[in-house]
Amino acid sequence: MRPLRIIVATADAERLRGALIVASAHAALGGAAALFLQLDAVGLLRAPIVAPQDDAHRAAGLPDLAAVLAEAQALGVMISACQSGLALYGMTAEALPSSVDVGGPVGFLQATPDEARLLLA
Repeated sequence: MRPLRIIVATADAERLRGALIVASAHAALGGAAALFLQLDAVGLLRAPIVAPQDDAHRAAGLPDLAAVLAEAQALGVMISACQSGLALYGMTAEALPSSVDVGGPVGFLQATPDEARLLLA
């Protein structure tokens, strides 16, 4: 199965939720999956991790954004946060959820195999 790499480019919690769900499904099927949160998207990882639609999702019996993130990580989805995004939000690497790496777009793309699927969310 080809690796899946997703760049989340905006501070839209529903785009992040969707990217995490697709990456989790890919990982559950045995594929390697990774997300890179670029600039403003890094702010979505600020504690506590919440999304405007969390209540609606919970009411429908679905997990909230924090649970979707935790499930993705448990499935082995690699998550990286943009160094510039951390600076933009005045955050440090220690403020990120456990297992979230810090890097830049060049490193993320360098680590992307030629055969990988690359998506922008």
